[in-house]
Amino acid sequence: MAFTFICHASAVSEGSIGFFQAGRKSVLLVWPTGGELKAYRGRCPHADMPLNDAIFKEQTVTCPHHQWGFDCASGKCVTHLVRNALHPYDLRMEGDEIQVDVGPLKPARSPA
Repeated sequence: MAFTFICHASAVSEGSIGFFQAGRKSVLLVWPTGGELKAYRGRCPHADMPLNDAIFKEQTVTCPHHQWGFDCASGKCVTHLVRNALHPYDLRMEGDEIQVDVGPLKPARSPA
């Protein structure tokens, strides 16, 4: 496993979500109230749209593009009878750092 620094622990709090970049990969951190911090690929599995403006309410993350909802604990879709689910990433805390295993990293693209 190759864990990558995503953010400091203070960047996301219980009851919220955060959207972060690791090279070209995006990471959605979800921390439901009373639950545990989870890391998912920052793109909706329905249409591969970015989740940077996702709506988070109670236990559900909703994609703003087509309103598909996903359970934040399991990543499973809760609004449609499909197998689509958020892609989970392994996560760990190292001191004040949140680190996620997103696989091999490619550098972020530079603006044209």
